Amino acid sequence: MGYVIDAPAIPTLPVRGSADVFPVHRVYCVGRNYAAHAIEMGHDPNREPPFFFQKNPDNLLVGADFPYPDKSQDVHHEIEMVVALARGGKDIPVERALDHVYGYGVGIDMTRRDLQGEAKKMGRPWEIGKAFEHSAPCTALVPASVVGHPDQGRVWLEVNGEVRQEGDLNQLIWKVPEMIAYLSGLFELAPGDVIFSGTPSGVGPVVRGDRMRGGVDGVGEIDLKVV
Repeated sequence: MGYVIDAPAIPTLPVRGSADVFPVHRVYCVGRNYAAHAIEMGHDPNREPPFFFQKNPDNLLVGADFPYPDKSQDVHHEIEMVVALARGGKDIPVERALDHVYGYGVGIDMTRRDLQGEAKKMGRPWEIGKAFEHSAPCTALVPASVVGHPDQGRVWLEVNGEVRQEGDLNQLIWKVPEMIAYLSGLFELAPGDVIFSGTPSGVGPVVRGDRMRGGVDGVGEIDLKVV
């Protein structure tokens, strides 16, 4: 048996300090997981159940500049810690959730905010605003065996040297073990799944020529230009 067309390449993320790569299965994103960001987006920051949306694995962008997308005049940055899973499962207990983590990285959830806003008004899915090509710039992963399981540390992003976003992992409404446990009740998680864990307040637009630099203390930094 063979494929009737050429099989697409498996999307991967590099691993810091290794020639091996991490194969990506799915990309989940947690919405409004910092209270200040929930407020700036017009929502109640109280601890309501988390919600998730997806990007496509081949939306990941590694080691390259971010090409400004078509059909949008309002593209926003959202800096996040990224969680990569080595093991999957359903209904994972909170107390066992970190056993499923391979490592961590830094990502930017790039968003066509104008298209997302139109979709929200019409009660339609967000993919048009979230899951476009190159919409998930990401660093190499750092294994948990090296970095541990970060639960505090500055999360920040600068545009052209000016701080736009700043928060701390200890401000996550739903912590990493909780988001894994909750997500595993909605989907059967698999090795290779990646979770963007939420962004602090200060999201805003970028234009061609801007330089974005950000990071998560103890995990890594990302630096790229909008082209």
